[in-house]
Formats: sequence, structure tokens, C-alpha cells
Amino acid sequence: MSVEKVALGRMLFYDTRVSGNRTYACATCHEQSRAFTDGRARAVGSTGGVHPRSAMSLANVAYNVSFGWADDATRSLEGQIAVPMFNEHPIELGVGGHEAEIVARFAAEPEYARRFATVFPRDPHPVSLANIVRALASFERTLLSGDSPFDRYLYRDERDAISPAAVRGMKLFFSKELACATCHESFNLSGPVKYQGAPIPQPMFHNNGLYNVDGRGGYPSTDRGLIDKSGKAADMGRFRAPTLRNIALTAPYMHDGSVPTLEAVLVHYASGGHGGPYESDKLQGFTMTPADRADLVAFLDALTDRGFVTNAAFGKPELPR
Repeated sequence: MSVEKVALGRMLFYDTRVSGNRTYACATCHEQSRAFTDGRARAVGSTGGVHPRSAMSLANVAYNVSFGWADDATRSLEGQIAVPMFNEHPIELGVGGHEAEIVARFAAEPEYARRFATVFPRDPHPVSLANIVRALASFERTLLSGDSPFDRYLYRDERDAISPAAVRGMKLFFSKELACATCHESFNLSGPVKYQGAPIPQPMFHNNGLYNVDGRGGYPSTDRGLIDKSGKAADMGRFRAPTLRNIALTAPYMHDGSVPTLEAVLVHYASGGHGGPYESDKLQGFTMTPADRADLVAFLDALTDRGFVTNAAFGKPELPR
């Protein structure tokens, strides 16, 4: 990590020259104003292909144990960045087959050539796909969100940072009866996290009862979750719990964007899901009044970090022509 490497990564993050057909940048699917999601139910790639899943938020992505919705093998940001670059079903950035062309684009631009040489001074070929990935990962590691009203209430003891309704919703969220924090735990409200000095935990995935298409716990064949990677029946419908930070900005919800609002998400969990043998035993259902639902939404709204989505350091810089 260095100031120069982060600055280069920020430029690359917003530059469409990183895609095969020069139409998409990383920022196309990860918009700052939406907490680095895109507002779509399912992401669309650079050639128009529709992804089975929605774009995940990049807030605090540096702390992730694993990456993607249902991938227990990718454990680094560098590894994750290769997925949208080279994925072909569907094509996302469409880098495959255009590697040399993409490198040549950046090498031919004097400002980029100078920046790569500065950031990677010992590399005889500083403009390379590997170094593009390293710079992008460095920028993404700076996308830290920790200044929501909830953070100020909890960590800075600002008692008036959140409303009385949000306080009530917070108590419900962390209650034994609702047990929302069982899956959305730790400081990132997303499950296991890694950080310097701590043992690296194993990633966690959950079947939240979103589907039961065959009466036996099956999920749609287009995306069955971790089972499509592992081949294990027990992994049917298991996905990683996303961070709830800035969740009010990242609708629609679930891995496929099939739930339009936070209110509908709460109704789903209150119902206990659609059942089946693979559904997590953490889903027990609960009773929720309309007032409870409003309080829970107020709490989730209090997780919005306005500084994060307006911070100029994370926004689009001026790019070389």
C-alpha cells in the first residue's frame, strides 16, 4: 500500500479502458452513491449479459474473509478482482482474450505509464495486468465505512446520534428473539472478518430460506449457491451474509435482488423462510408488529454512512484522455 498505488487504483477503478470493449469500468457496477452497488436486481456485464446475482457493496471489503456471494475459495481482493475480469458466464469486464490490448492502452498513455513506473519501480514491465489488479485492490482497501449514526452512538457515546425508534430497532435486531446478529455479526455486520493480529476465521454461508422450488429445499437452477462450487448437497442455497452497512442505499436485496425493500426483507425473516431440509436452523421466525418493523427499518437506516458515499477521495478522479 502507498498513496501513489491507491491513487493509481482509483483511476483504474473508474476507467473503462480496463474492460475488453472499453465500455465498462469497475465503477459501472459499483457506484459510490449506492455504497458501491448498482441498484439493479442482477448485474449486467459489458456485453449486455445479465448476471444471476446482484453486485455486492464494497464497503469495508478489506476485512472480508471470502469474496462474492457463494465462493469459499477466493480469499483475497486480488483474487476477487480476477473474477469480473475473466468471468465468461456471463461476461462482465470481458478481459479474456484482450489482455495484451488492455495493457497496451495504458502503456501508450504517458500519464499512466509514468504512474505505473512510479508505483512499481523495480518491475521491468510496470504496466501489466497483474499490476492493474494490485493497484485496484489497494484502492478498494481504502473504502472504509465507519461513521454512520449507529457508529457514533455505539463507539463515541453520542446518545442523540440515532432516534428513539432506531434505538428500539437496535434492541430488537440484537435480541435473542430476532437474532439478526447471529448472521450479521461483528463490526461489519456481515459475519466473520479478518484483520491484522487476529486469527483468520473460516468463511460462513447460510441458507436463508429464500426458495424451496421443489418442496425439497431446492433453489432455482440458475443459481443454487455454494453447492454449485462444492457439489455438496448440504450447501444448497447457502450464500454469504452481506454487510448491512449502508443497507438502506443498496436495494433491491438478497443475492438475486428478488426482495425490493427492507420491509419485505423483515417480513421474509419473520415468516421463517420457505423451509426445506437445507434451511439454516438459525431461521426460527418471529412475531413482529408494524411498529416493530418501522423501528427495525429506522435502525437499518441509521447504518448509512453519508460521509462514505460522498467522500471525494473515493469518487471519480480526472482521467487521462
